Amino acid sequence: MQNAPARLYNGMIAPLLPFPVRGAIWYQGESNAGRAHQYRKLLPLLIRDWRAAWSQPSLAFGIVQLANFYARKPQPAESSWAELREAQNMALRLPHTGLAVAIDIGDASDIHPRNKQDVGARLAAWALARVYRVKMEYSGPSYRGMKIDDGSILLHFAHVGGGLVLKEGQAFAIAGEDRRFVWANARVEGERVRVWSPAVPRPVAVRYAWADNPDAVLFNAAGFPASPFRTDDWPGLTVGNLTP
Repeated sequence: MQNAPARLYNGMIAPLLPFPVRGAIWYQGESNAGRAHQYRKLLPLLIRDWRAAWSQPSLAFGIVQLANFYARKPQPAESSWAELREAQNMALRLPHTGLAVAIDIGDASDIHPRNKQDVGARLAAWALARVYRVKMEYSGPSYRGMKIDDGSILLHFAHVGGGLVLKEGQAFAIAGEDRRFVWANARVEGERVRVWSPAVPRPVAVRYAWADNPDAVLFNAAGFPASPFRTDDWPGLTVGNLTP
């Protein structure tokens, strides 16, 4: 029974502890999508535990974010998969961690998408840049802040990678104080993205690629996709799952 407590750890991790390792790759999360708030605790705990087990406080830890899956929805909606991706992104608060975004290379009908080559390339870029100190871009645009500006919202990013690239598609949603999201217009302005909708004259929040199977439209010139994000912290589908 693979799901018995400690069975996987004792069978597959503990035997490796005598051997030196440079880092780890973690590609998991689908079965936790209904417990995303719990995952905010579980993933950092796992990283700290493995680092302690190998006596390597700075053990490099690469995380593959959940790929796109399920049928697309016509209107913005809450998403447990988006909340799990957010929890994976939060793990980057720990040092020596990295994230490979995969929302553009998944398969709506296959929970285990076949495209592992791009996943590997993105993980390799992170490892080369952050572990082996090769000077290169390794991440897609990373949301850093917002500003409400004359009926629109300006989004600020790190890792613009030579410039932001906005492709065709519908991925940005905007809401006012009523917390009702609608699809929004977006355009690149230097290293920022302006988001607006005539239906929301007084916006307060933006979400990007906040769906099980989002339309990935924001990249940088280096070809890396932006991680899904939201500017709000409103309760979602999994907010009650705070404890194991």
